[in-house]
Amino acid sequence: MNLAERRAAPEALVAFAKQQIQEVINHVNHIEFIMICSSDGFELASVSKRYQFQSSKLAAVSSSILAMVSAFLSEINLTGCQSISLDAENGKAVLTAVPCTKHPMLIVTLSSKEVLLGQLLYHLKEASQAIIQQDHP
Repeated sequence: MNLAERRAAPEALVAFAKQQIQEVINHVNHIEFIMICSSDGFELASVSKRYQFQSSKLAAVSSSILAMVSAFLSEINLTGCQSISLDAENGKAVLTAVPCTKHPMLIVTLSSKEVLLGQLLYHLKEASQAIIQQDHP
């Protein structure tokens, strides 16, 4: 499968992924923005409660961060990076890998400090697993 085919996830898969991130934002309080993007940094779908972000830049940077962290983990013999959590003074960011065989993706979640991180990580993992199953029935 070439790069263009991996980036161009089928419309049905993108619609399903958007439904999954909508479920996350519906079930977890304090999420401000959630986006699904291709592993090479292109936005596929997003849902926002409050703020508008430059989603194309956010998708590209998030993809690069996940790639760098995966390389770091490889150096220290840890495999299968599932998520990265960033905790700042004014909020949290969570990058979640969606390692689909055909169309690998990334979920980018931005929230306030008040988010319950365990609850968020649980729902992101559920969404990721559902998308993986949909990509590989």
